[in-house]
Amino acid sequence: MQRSFLFLAVAFVALMAGALFYAARLPVQAPETPAQETAAPAAAAEAGAAAPVFMDFSLPDLAGQPREFSEWRGKHTVLNFWATWCAPCLREIPLLKTFHEEQSANGIQVIGIAVDDQEMVEMFAEEAQFNYPVLIGQEDAMAVAESSGMELIGMPFTMIVAEDGELLNAHFGEIVEADLDHIAEVLRMLDAGEIDRDSARTALKFP
Repeated sequence: MQRSFLFLAVAFVALMAGALFYAARLPVQAPETPAQETAAPAAAAEAGAAAPVFMDFSLPDLAGQPREFSEWRGKHTVLNFWATWCAPCLREIPLLKTFHEEQSANGIQVIGIAVDDQEMVEMFAEEAQFNYPVLIGQEDAMAVAESSGMELIGMPFTMIVAEDGELLNAHFGEIVEADLDHIAEVLRMLDAGEIDRDSARTALKFP
């Protein structure tokens, strides 16, 4: 009797082990995704993702008067973030002054955004003799950069914004004459219809 019971117990354990082994080999089916959720990314890819549009902002200028970014809408803008204590920033200023002088007739506007103290910037400006607008802020100026979706990790930092406010790309670190020449050429080609926005964004990717 005991041997029969033992035989049945062993058979039952073997049967359960076989069932568990079979179950483990069955494919696990992922939960179905609703059709509209899978179709949305595909439609977005076909249409092309919308590029970030620069939000309007207001910062004081060298005279302490608030200036709206929308004032320069209709021109391509080169927004240069800098500070009086940043040596590479100061080396850029003569180049940016020359660039602004040469390119303003081509619809390109340089705007300096000083992430610094108002008084320090005003004192420096007396010597620098800027020929382009300089806007000033500290946390507010950093918020302007962050509003574009790009993290302000250091200065200098330069954004290239299309005439309708679309952020095309950015240059991190010290900008040199060859970089500015490249920016001018890409924007010229964009205006002439030789390239589209996507190509301009790609061309303005700096190493």
